[in-house]
Amino acid sequence: MNFLALIESKREGKPLAPDQIEPFIRAFTAGKIPDYQMAAMLMAIYFRGLSAAETAALMRAMRDSGDVLKFPKDPRPLVDKHSTGGIGDKVSLPLAPLLACLGFRVPMISGRGLGITGGTLDKLDSIPGFQTSLPAKRIVKIVQQVGCVICGQTDRMVPADKKIYALRDASGTVPSIPLITASILSKKLAESLQALVLDVKFGCAAFMPTRADARQLARAMVSLGNACGVNTRAILTDMNTPLGRTAGNWLEVKESVACLEPNVLPASRRQGKSNRNCRQDAGSTLLNDLRSLVVECAAHLLAQTGKSKSLNAARRLAQDCLNSGAPRAKWDEMLKAQGADLKAFNRKLALGHTAPIVTEVKAEKPGYLSRCDARIIGEVIRDLGGGRLTKESAINYDVGVDQLVKPGEPVRKGSILARVHAADRRPADQAAERLKAAFEISSKQPAAPRLIVEIIRAG
Repeated sequence: MNFLALIESKREGKPLAPDQIEPFIRAFTAGKIPDYQMAAMLMAIYFRGLSAAETAALMRAMRDSGDVLKFPKDPRPLVDKHSTGGIGDKVSLPLAPLLACLGFRVPMISGRGLGITGGTLDKLDSIPGFQTSLPAKRIVKIVQQVGCVICGQTDRMVPADKKIYALRDASGTVPSIPLITASILSKKLAESLQALVLDVKFGCAAFMPTRADARQLARAMVSLGNACGVNTRAILTDMNTPLGRTAGNWLEVKESVACLEPNVLPASRRQGKSNRNCRQDAGSTLLNDLRSLVVECAAHLLAQTGKSKSLNAARRLAQDCLNSGAPRAKWDEMLKAQGADLKAFNRKLALGHTAPIVTEVKAEKPGYLSRCDARIIGEVIRDLGGGRLTKESAINYDVGVDQLVKPGEPVRKGSILARVHAADRRPADQAAERLKAAFEISSKQPAAPRLIVEIIRAG
């Protein structure tokens, strides 16, 4: 194979055939193509793009570069959810046990955070004894016995993606939609899924800054996922404001557990309104946005797999299951199966805070919150030690921000807008001062922003 000729061909905008793509991915994974040549190919792809057929061939070659999870025959569909990431995005934690209780099998292969975006595995690492690194046979066993697992990919799963992603990060080619699509779906399709829901975020703290960018990525992934035989659907969600009331690894675990508690009900139910008025596409953050998005993801998977005749019926089914308490018990079952010390976990859960210093950010005037900037909050948490500047950075799992007030909510002068959890007094005070810029208060109540703004389906 003359790889230089393939680089030059793509540089000139010519298409690559599947029987050209698969050999160079295999050769690169085996160490037979140097990094500098693959970086040149990635840059050519970044500028010239890939057709749908080329992207599909690249995804399959990456998926097939290592082991694919194999599950026994079972009436329970294999499903998963993937998020492009954001601040306070903890949906995977309560969603996995909910889906297991709804009759699914969930082999949720997740990743770590980099920069301001939190990683699911980092959140789980804050749980005493919890194991996120599992061999393939153990993953399959837990999924079959418990119904769900949340862990990292094994060393033998999609090794081509690991190598290529490291080069994309170092060569400035991360924002390529064909490369993003192939990367995400190669990992998800290595789980042997039947259905997949994608949470594609946009906004100031999202990978995709605009709704149009998010729509383009979502359409590419939905199209390719369905072409590969996986019923795939995407939800476009706003990431200008953090999701939920917390951001920071352990604080998000606590909020996830609270989301699973059966006595946590949406505001409209507490006021005696019908389930129809609880629909997520009402979009109000004055409802529990975390819980609403968890239910929405579950509802789409119920509809995608034919377990529910309509999306409204699926929402009611998911909401009722979440309120039953069964997913909370399933969460503990999953933790135990993955090595967690449940006694230590529950002791930690009972603590008001685990960071040594907690300080408050207070409103300087009365009114209504009109802005809660997710990017500023993410940057503050990263600098407190809760995120990574490099892949080698150590994480402080206890730092973060909680009790966040959300846009549209009333505030009084001196009321709490957020609490900072920090390791020392000085960084706590610095973080609190920086966080003031994340909040804006207006005299008139603004409309609460919509969380889910669009659904992307096949075709």
